[in-house]
Amino acid sequence: QVQLVESGGGSVEPGGSLRLSCKASGHIPDYYDIGWFRQAPGKEREAVSCTSNTDSGTAYADSVKDRFTISHDYKNTVYLQMNSLNVQDTAVYYCGIDIDASSLCDLREYDFWGQGIQVTVSS
Repeated sequence: QVQLVESGGGSVEPGGSLRLSCKASGHIPDYYDIGWFRQAPGKEREAVSCTSNTDSGTAYADSVKDRFTISHDYKNTVYLQMNSLNVQDTAVYYCGIDIDASSLCDLREYDFWGQGIQVTVSS
């Protein structure tokens, strides 16, 4: 079992920034993929950005490229720096982990999830 705890969400005006954090604990393998996904009301959960814990790969959704940056501290914490936020970024953001490191950003392969954290962008 792996536990994931997200923090850092909130409300911001368009053009603003937020930084999300996700701390993993429990039985964490040596190699894994970890990422951020989001789900807006009435929509399916979608991948935002994912990375391997060994820096062997990183992926971003087209909608967030050049605005969001994923990083980790090599201590099982992953961050998502979100800049130039717009109203379309409003969603519940989830941290997930793929303990088999099989797909980088395919949410169907992700095994454990955080509770989710709300990000609201509005004027």
